[in-house]
Amino acid sequence: MPQTVVVTGASGGIGRASAIAFGVRGDTVVLIARGEKGLAGAARDVERSGGKAVAMPLDVADSDAVRAAADRVESEIGPIDVWVNVAFTSVFAPFDQITPAEYRRVTEVSYLGYVYSTMAALEHMKPRDRGTIVQVGSALAYRGIPLQSAYCGAKHAIQGFHEALRCELLHDKSNVHVTMVQMPAMNTPQFSWVLSRLPRQAQPVPPIYQPELAARAVLYAAEHPRRREYWVGASTMATLAANAVAPGLLDRYLGRTGFDAQQSPQPQPPDAPANLWEPADGRDRKDFGAHGIFDATSRSKDPQLWASQHHGVLGAIAVATATAWGALARRRR
Repeated sequence: MPQTVVVTGASGGIGRASAIAFGVRGDTVVLIARGEKGLAGAARDVERSGGKAVAMPLDVADSDAVRAAADRVESEIGPIDVWVNVAFTSVFAPFDQITPAEYRRVTEVSYLGYVYSTMAALEHMKPRDRGTIVQVGSALAYRGIPLQSAYCGAKHAIQGFHEALRCELLHDKSNVHVTMVQMPAMNTPQFSWVLSRLPRQAQPVPPIYQPELAARAVLYAAEHPRRREYWVGASTMATLAANAVAPGLLDRYLGRTGFDAQQSPQPQPPDAPANLWEPADGRDRKDFGAHGIFDATSRSKDPQLWASQHHGVLGAIAVATATAWGALARRRR
């Protein structure tokens, strides 16, 4: 039966690909984002995929606007079955080159936007004792990396918030479920529109995956929400295992490699947009779509997603990975 699904950050990247995936299922997809061009493009994509699209332009950092949007969905469309939180912004820069105002803005969008959206969804889901909230996370929810301190801080915060809320719902024996999908490096437009003070073009650290793979994971999590979290990308599991077994070694490794690995050889474009304060896909700019500029080096398949869905196999992989990292750490000491 078609459902009513709300997706924040739906104008591009993982949010856009996820909205399309729910559209293929025949759902009514409520698209939340700031950019008019991206929202219009996402609505067309959802409609072409077989779903029904409803665009609601707003900033998730505005708690009143988010709550009003949830109320409008409930009154005009129907009960919210699934709410997917994706919206974020960030700054690519060393910590001491990020201003307090910029740090506050990243936190308000990328962390508090999830909190406000979850509050709005639960206000309607809890009284009827059903519904699912999917938090789109990152391997960086467990492991901070250089040049992304604001983003890593937000993802760590989401992880703690998610775990605490899940425990409360379990205590209440609620049939409302929250789950999280931890993503690897993705080929999304963020590397073209996030505010960057790097000398060269920002890039994801390989291996890089296409947003449709993330969308499949989000869809699966929405359909199987009893799991605490899912992982996409073998690099995500390797990062988690390495951080658990040898965090000091990983700190030193990232200190040596993390700056160059997150920059391509090309210089930072002088006219690059920055979506921190205003949407990059506003009236006078283009629709960026779901994909970033790294199609040529991005993967569309991932055995780790299958392993995450079949967590018995995942456990064996995690143990083997942790054992290998532990042996490496002992040799390096």
